[in-house]
Amino acid sequence: MSQAVAIVEPAGVPRRRGEGLTASALIGPATVFVAVSLFAPLAILFRYSLNDFDKATKTMIAALTPANYLRFFTDAYYTSALATTVEVALLSTVACLVLGFPLAYVVARTQSRFKHLLIMAIVLPLFVGNAVRAAGWMVIFGNKGFVNVGLMKLGLIAKPLEIMFTEKAVIIGIIAVTLPFMVLSLQSVIEGIDRAVEEAAFSLGAPPLAMFRRVLWPLALPGVLAGTILTFILAMNAYATPYLLGGPVFKMMAPLVYNTFTQQSNWPFGGAIAFVLMAVTLTLTVAANLLIQRRTRS
Repeated sequence: MSQAVAIVEPAGVPRRRGEGLTASALIGPATVFVAVSLFAPLAILFRYSLNDFDKATKTMIAALTPANYLRFFTDAYYTSALATTVEVALLSTVACLVLGFPLAYVVARTQSRFKHLLIMAIVLPLFVGNAVRAAGWMVIFGNKGFVNVGLMKLGLIAKPLEIMFTEKAVIIGIIAVTLPFMVLSLQSVIEGIDRAVEEAAFSLGAPPLAMFRRVLWPLALPGVLAGTILTFILAMNAYATPYLLGGPVFKMMAPLVYNTFTQQSNWPFGGAIAFVLMAVTLTLTVAANLLIQRRTRS
């Protein structure tokens, strides 16, 4: 007597398929909206960057020419602005990492019931606009600001220090804007590292510096990568801080793009500057990502 063998599909498979379809239906509209709102303006702006510009009439002439990009890379004024932007972004990112890692570690490891207040204190500056914070730094760094007046009253300086409209002022302002993002990125990853791993390293005789270098730092690299990428992108594209604290002489790419669009009405060249900024930012971000991933594997 033969017995029929029925092939029964696992019960979890249809359920997983249904969950996948549901998730796709939920994220689909948002994905389409983000893609269209991001890539459509970029495509239009890229097309503009290949056009010509009539300076006499300040009108855009349809064309397909790389002249705007060639003008950017052959003019020392614009290449120096790009170099300054990369330098400021790198210095700000490194400073945020050095300042943010200890703070993120303290917040992640604290067992106090006031931990949420520490997190709120880190997030609170994000509720204030960048322009308002830059204006506050202008009050502090001015010739008659808090720093110069305080140092002169203490007799430490005879005349005001030139802080405003310098690279130092811009870097300090950008650090104040981007530091919370670095701290939050690091704190979320450090919280996921088991404290027992650190205690095991100490029990084996490792000093704090060796524990940090051999245990904590490698495990926290995902947070370091996320924080540095986010901070670097924000610093590269900063507008209000370099515009207000750097002044008209100090040139960075974002204010340069804005001035080209508004003051010169040169949309083709402004689009070219914007795409150069985006390309350099993406290239350096991808390079840093690959470098850190390679070091993590090794």
